Order: sequence, then C-alpha cells, then structure tokens
Amino acid sequence: MTRQNFSKAVKFAAWERCGGHCEICRQKIIDVAQYDHIVADALDGEPTLANCQVLCSRCHRLKTSKTDIPAIAKGKRIETKRAGLKRKGRPLAGTKASGWRHKVNGEWERR
Repeated sequence: MTRQNFSKAVKFAAWERCGGHCEICRQKIIDVAQYDHIVADALDGEPTLANCQVLCSRCHRLKTSKTDIPAIAKGKRIETKRAGLKRKGRPLAGTKASGWRHKVNGEWERR
C-alpha cells in the first residue's frame, strides 16, 4: 500500500479552518505546519479534509509516537494472524497440541 498524501486544496482548507493554530494544543504555529491523518493512512485513513488536522511539530511527533505507531503495529499483527501467517512456537508439553500425555504415575505417552 502506498502512502496517500493530502492535496494542496485539502491542506489549504485545513489551514484556513485552524486559523494558523495547532488543532491539539491551540498554540500559534511558528515553524512549518504538519498535516496529519486523524485516522492513520496505514489504517485506511483517506486523504480528505475530514481526516486532516494541522499540528505543530511537537504535537505531531507526540501523536505519531504515542497513538499511530502502536495502532499500526497492532493492525499488522491482527492481519497476519487472520491470514494464518503468524508462526507458532513449540507447543507446551502435555497439551493436546504437543501430542504427548502425562499420566498420573509420571510416565509420558503418545496421544
């Protein structure tokens, strides 16, 4: 999946909507504005005005590290599990998956 960036028209409309202020901390943006997907692009967030927010670099960095990266990683883990691609380790001895049964007298036998 390729990254979908916001168009210039969407960025301009988002800039006018926020009035030059960060949409999280509400402080005036002094340096370059960051245009962020509210729902991450990797989680099927569309590049629309409703999914765009203007952030200062500090808030963008914090949002990305605290919410976006863990959510994307969890989504990838769920997809690989559903596809049956997750490699399973060795089964615990004595479980049905191991193929061995532990008898009461201490012996082991094949199921």
